[in-house]
Amino acid sequence: MKYEWFIGLRYLKAKRKQTFISIITIISIAGVMVGVMTLIVVLAVMSGFEKTLKEKILGTQAHLVLLKASQEGMDHYEEVANKVQEIKGVVSAAPFIFNQVMLSSESNVSGVVIKGIDPDRVGKVTEWAHHLKAGRLQGLKEAGESETPGIILGVELAKHLGASLNDAIQVISPLGTMTPMGMMPKMKRFHVVGIFYSGMYEYDNTMAYVSLESAQKFFGMGDRVTGIEIKTNNIYNVKEIGKEIRQRMGFPFWTKDWMEMNRNLFAALKLEKVAMFIILVLIVLVAAFNIISTLIMVVMEKHKDIAILKSMGAPSKGILKIFVIEGGVIGVVGTVFGTILGLGAAFNLEKITGFVENLFGFKILSSDVYYIDKLPSQVNPLDIGLIVMTAILISLLATLYPSWRASKLDPAEALRYE
Repeated sequence: MKYEWFIGLRYLKAKRKQTFISIITIISIAGVMVGVMTLIVVLAVMSGFEKTLKEKILGTQAHLVLLKASQEGMDHYEEVANKVQEIKGVVSAAPFIFNQVMLSSESNVSGVVIKGIDPDRVGKVTEWAHHLKAGRLQGLKEAGESETPGIILGVELAKHLGASLNDAIQVISPLGTMTPMGMMPKMKRFHVVGIFYSGMYEYDNTMAYVSLESAQKFFGMGDRVTGIEIKTNNIYNVKEIGKEIRQRMGFPFWTKDWMEMNRNLFAALKLEKVAMFIILVLIVLVAAFNIISTLIMVVMEKHKDIAILKSMGAPSKGILKIFVIEGGVIGVVGTVFGTILGLGAAFNLEKITGFVENLFGFKILSSDVYYIDKLPSQVNPLDIGLIVMTAILISLLATLYPSWRASKLDPAEALRYE
């Protein structure tokens, strides 16, 4: 072992009379450890939140939506859907109708977005069918053949309206018919054939689904639809696929992908993740100041040793290396322990949050306030690598000034009064 490593590791231990320096070393290691652990847990939560949100959004929305620049909607939609499905990267396509209405029950009224879907094909473009908690999707098709069409409500919307399965709901459209008395809203009675739960309060409280045929009749659209929902084989390749669809279909067709439809939300998440990383790096910086203070105190306490080493021929570079090694070991040990504890907490976050909720009797995430009802966690290897590199780099930078100061010590001055 080279003398720089031998002396640098030995200086981590204090003599019996200088126990205080050893305590500061432990505090410095603990500071780096806490900073790294906090960074790992917070970034894992942010990544988990983003992943969960994507899953929930893509469970109710299609990857791509094809629309037509026309107030009347899209005609010959079956031909359009067949052409779209021929394009490379497209897995399936299904028509839909999208409009705003008001729902009225015996106890309440609510403005919602109503969506007309094809029960036979909607499962091929979204995971929405798996969210049904009561009733059946085919109930829309069966009810559509009767005089009273069926409707599926979100669980929060059903609670707000005080509606349950088989209850009657009045659907009111502001796009009514012109009469001698002016524009009269169009009204029709539907009955509830299903209730869904997506886990996202905004969807569960503002969305209702009817069959495509019922929506066409109610809105007077004839054989037209609002657009085509498209599922792709790669959610991150939707922009290229959308561009290919626009080139193939031509004007007046245009597309919107799931990234565009939720751009503000994911941009805010990304910004928040970066901001949290920068803020939490300050914890590691505080630990770096502890490293600086520890090394300065060691230099002051070991000035005789440094002077003797220099008198014996040790170069300034060797003295600098001793204290860089000492500070580097503090940073590496703190980073290793912080990574182990952080990964342990991130992988068991659900159990930890469950224990805290049961212990204190409160809910960390309320579903009526947040998009999700539990604290998710996803460990990203790139994030872990970035955190480890940042912590070690900051620790090494913190050693430079004390090490440089030690290397410039004049042995004659240090030993003059000894």
